[in-house]
Amino acid sequence: MEKKDKNSEAHKADTSSKGRKEEIRIIATNRKARHEYNIIETYEAGIMLRGTEVKALREGKANLKDSYARIDKEEVVLLNMHISPYEKGNRYNQDPTRQRKLLLHRNQIRKLVGRVVGKGLTLIPLKLYFKGSYAKVELALAVGKKLYDRRKAIAEREANRALRRALKERNK
Repeated sequence: MEKKDKNSEAHKADTSSKGRKEEIRIIATNRKARHEYNIIETYEAGIMLRGTEVKALREGKANLKDSYARIDKEEVVLLNMHISPYEKGNRYNQDPTRQRKLLLHRNQIRKLVGRVVGKGLTLIPLKLYFKGSYAKVELALAVGKKLYDRRKAIAEREANRALRRALKERNK
């Protein structure tokens, strides 16, 4: 089995409807989210940034750990995402953990309102990336896993590893 290069995933090319290629550069991922939640659906949302936050993101200074999104007055807001201050930004730097508005279509927001409020689902950012020159967030509609579900997932993963290892030894 071949190893995947981490950088090859970060520099995927996506073709838009206009035919031009937009480079996707991943800034931060929330690896813990897939462990703690069952992902139901994902959305791509733009993110409103101020001043030097974009420059800090280009340097890769972002952290999605413990961040989540909430719906306030038909707006989706991202909370607890940490963007470290830009070193050369001096007084123009923003608060690192301030609320950031996410940009989604109105019909997507209405659909999310019904599912989050009605079914008790959670909105969690999975990854933060640049698509072309725009900062985007992959937002997941998720339900929290129970402790026994996490243990079951780990046991399945270890069983699959053992099976692959045994097949590999057998084929030698």
